[in-house]
Amino acid sequence: MNRTGFVIALAVAATLGLVFGLRPDLDLKLAALFFDPERGGFWRAYDPVYLRARDVAVWLVTLVAAPAVVALAAKFVWPRRPLIIPGRAILLMLVTLALAPGVVANLVLKEHWGRPRPIDVTEFGGDEHFRPWWDPRGDCPKNCSFVAGEPSGAFWTLAGAAVVPPHWRALAYATALAFGAAVGILRMAAGAHFFTDWIFAGVFSFLVIWLIHGLIYRWPRTRISDAAVERALERIEPKRV
Repeated sequence: MNRTGFVIALAVAATLGLVFGLRPDLDLKLAALFFDPERGGFWRAYDPVYLRARDVAVWLVTLVAAPAVVALAAKFVWPRRPLIIPGRAILLMLVTLALAPGVVANLVLKEHWGRPRPIDVTEFGGDEHFRPWWDPRGDCPKNCSFVAGEPSGAFWTLAGAAVVPPHWRALAYATALAFGAAVGILRMAAGAHFFTDWIFAGVFSFLVIWLIHGLIYRWPRTRISDAAVERALERIEPKRV
């Protein structure tokens, strides 16, 4: 989580945002790769293999989040025992989980950016009008296409990668990025999202993680220690009746 990653994320967003802004039909062409009218359109949406893969992806995100949740719960139950994982790692993972897929993707963008999903646009047999990624004035009333929620959660695993031991970190980052892309393609295959939906889901998730990581770990005016997190948790020890 350094400046290089930040620059790369902005470069990806700027490049693809410009290309798909000037050529929004590219989103339709990529979505069309998964559309087969002879098999019911986006038939993978109800294919058992696809449904199992989607479930596995959700469980993998849950598995990455579980250590932080368990460690925090254990601290509340036994407040005088040391945390089983570093306090800053817990803070980074849970705050970014709430912000990236939770607030940014699902509460802010998906509920207010009216871009229809591929399965709902007229080009693929729906009754809503296609919109490029930058245009929120679509027909979709809620839970819309931009940005992709499940890929946001998959790319959130970058937060877990950021707190693994340094010698494993590059591999963990690569795995998290590959996982996010795989979930994005999986959702495209079902007609649930366009290419730019999951690309920007990854960019926004990364930027949220980069910002919170900087506040907690890197920037002198705001960074904190694991011991400070532990002391703060001990101060909110629940009162015993």
